[in-house]
Amino acid sequence: MFFSERRNTTRWIIICASFLIISLILWNTYTFFQIFKNEERLKMNLWANAQKTLINADENTDVELPLLIFSNNTSIPIILTEKDSIISAVNIDETIIKDKHKAISFLKNLKNENEAIVIEYAPGKHQELYYGNSELLNKLKYYPVALLLIIFLFAGLVYNFYRSTKMATQNKLWAGMAKETAHQIGTPLSSLIGWVEFLKTENIDESITSEIEKDIERLQTITDRFSKIGSSPVLENKDIIQETLNTYDYLQSRFSKQVNFSCQMPENPIMVMINPILHSWTIENLVKNAIDAMKGKGNLTLKIEQDGNLVKINVSDTGIGIPKNQFKAIFEPGFTTKKRGWGLGLSLTKRIVEEYHSGKIKVLQSEIGKGTIIQLNYKVNPPS
Repeated sequence: MFFSERRNTTRWIIICASFLIISLILWNTYTFFQIFKNEERLKMNLWANAQKTLINADENTDVELPLLIFSNNTSIPIILTEKDSIISAVNIDETIIKDKHKAISFLKNLKNENEAIVIEYAPGKHQELYYGNSELLNKLKYYPVALLLIIFLFAGLVYNFYRSTKMATQNKLWAGMAKETAHQIGTPLSSLIGWVEFLKTENIDESITSEIEKDIERLQTITDRFSKIGSSPVLENKDIIQETLNTYDYLQSRFSKQVNFSCQMPENPIMVMINPILHSWTIENLVKNAIDAMKGKGNLTLKIEQDGNLVKINVSDTGIGIPKNQFKAIFEPGFTTKKRGWGLGLSLTKRIVEEYHSGKIKVLQSEIGKGTIIQLNYKVNPPS
């Protein structure tokens, strides 16, 4: 507990320190921008005075300094106007000045950037000097924006890393809990197996002990499933038709007769590299999800067909259907339409199919009020 609190305190200290540093950088950038902007304003005032000197110059006027001021300005764009007419331009592309509409638009931009400097060269006569920001000032102006974008990207990376780490920790916890659950179930299962053997010696109806044995085998399968969570499953070359039917037939015998089970599949076996226990889990999840969508009443169809080097397994129901914008969302962890659901069934199914068996799962088609078809695709294992 102490370690966790200390780690959270350290994290907040780092976040606050980072925020303080960023604030100082942005404040200094803004300060530099204002300093350079004031300096450019002073330069333009000198330029305006030089212009006034040249306008009023005679043969005795020393124009060397005004000309030097003009020649030193190589970066600040200037437009000089008199009576709303442009009389000269500096550091501006000639194509802009020659085009009347472009020149007016450029002048409008300069008016928005800085306040004009009025040059009164004689009583009642004046010119207006409009100038824009230099290239250096523009770069400095957008530097905080670029810095903020970098900060947001970095914050996003940190958040994703933190979230991934947290999810990895949670996954390890769930995997550990699943393995411990499997271990705990093992003890009563062993006892149940012993009791079944005892019942056989007591001349109990064989159909009763047979059904109990099936349920015990099912519990053993479920225990095996939980024990495999977090581990790399061993894949075997199995007939996917028979493996699918084993689970499908078992579920058919355990659900209400109001669900009409049917299946369509080829007669010849189709060999696929799968883990039988995890594949059984996949089919069980899809069948139970379909029955839930039909609210325990309707038609459920299993169809298996080979298409080239792929085998396609379609599980169809006549349930409520899925909106098209949720075709991908239903496979995300936590997504559920049930009041008491955890939203783990289809996400776990997707992980088994795509990560462990290198297959694909998708909503092939769905229509609200008419039903849904979910399809699994696996690669066929070529004969050796």
